[in-house]
Amino acid sequence: MSVAVTRRRLQTSLVLGVGLGSTGYIAAITIATIVAKQLSGGSSFAGLPGATIVLGSAAASQLLSRFMVRYGRRAGLVLGYSIGAAGALAAGVAVVLSSFPLFIVATAAMGCANAANQLSRYTAADMYPETGRASAIGLVVWGSTLGSIVGPNLVTFSGNIAEGFNLPRLAGVYGVPVLFVTAAALLTLVTLRPDPATLAPARASALDRASASLGEMLARPRIFTAVVALIIGQVVMVLVMTMTPLHMTEHHHGLDAVGLVISGHTFGMFAFSPVSGRLAGRFGTPAIIGVGLALSAFASVLAAVAPPDGGTILFIALFLLGVGWNFGFVAGSALLTEGLDGAERTTLQGATDAMIWSSAAAAALGSGIVVAVASYTALGLLGAALILLPVAAMLRGRAALRRT
Repeated sequence: MSVAVTRRRLQTSLVLGVGLGSTGYIAAITIATIVAKQLSGGSSFAGLPGATIVLGSAAASQLLSRFMVRYGRRAGLVLGYSIGAAGALAAGVAVVLSSFPLFIVATAAMGCANAANQLSRYTAADMYPETGRASAIGLVVWGSTLGSIVGPNLVTFSGNIAEGFNLPRLAGVYGVPVLFVTAAALLTLVTLRPDPATLAPARASALDRASASLGEMLARPRIFTAVVALIIGQVVMVLVMTMTPLHMTEHHHGLDAVGLVISGHTFGMFAFSPVSGRLAGRFGTPAIIGVGLALSAFASVLAAVAPPDGGTILFIALFLLGVGWNFGFVAGSALLTEGLDGAERTTLQGATDAMIWSSAAAAALGSGIVVAVASYTALGLLGAALILLPVAAMLRGRAALRRT
């Protein structure tokens, strides 16, 4: 079997694994703030589960990357999905027992499934030459489209099943990640052979010392811009998305409406990934990052000014927020691999994802506080203002970013 055929087969496995993993993960985060308010008795800690999920993702990104160095990409992805499925099971038990502390610990474990999903994009990119990495990343990120459509809309169905067994309605939703994330682990274990790292065009030993330190790499304008754009794009998306389900339910929208809005948001996040990957290859990664930042800023303002009963406007705002994130995420991830050898990429990828998810954890936690102290409108305006940070980084490094 040729290398090209093997690469396509492994990429298909990665896409399917991400699709299954994201279905469970997105179903869980759709109701996280609602469960937190119910278990904690107030909205001040409603953003805490979102924070612990992404904080778990941050820690897992570093730990799984190190694990992959020693045992390979396939083993690391299986481990991440397995821990995530166990966390989802524990979250369902926490709802049954009305235990908020157990729920928080469980959501942190579920972050491992998200880390595995995110590291899958780098796993695909490493199989290809530099010119093909943006498209490879885009296709793997596109795999989460399944989760964006199916995950939120399984909330009502799984809740109905739980009630049929005399279990709390919200506990049933966590059966979705248990099933789908476990399926992702099994699929990866069986089909991701040989390990994708063996197909890298110019392989460097995973144990080789990086030719540049993390600090030296971050000092490069192109890499610094990519990291800042990835972090702020994630922070803005998490700020607005985390509190939208709670904002809607407090203004008498049902779970069906919440599921529809979050489904539109996550569809925007993932469905256009092949397009953004190709556009990044055609027009350059910095240009597509700029488009993503502009869309994110506009969507944040639109969410801020939407009337509380304006479900349609919120749907449009959250959809555009997802598209803006997608453009920045795919192009930023591709920019992060340009001009780096294999050892440098191994060092940078885990560190960058850890920074992304740590910042997003703070955003998720802070989102509940901002809404409790100010309002959902203030939250949206704050998100739009944060876009100025990556814009400033791009202006500062514009000379290096113009380089082909």
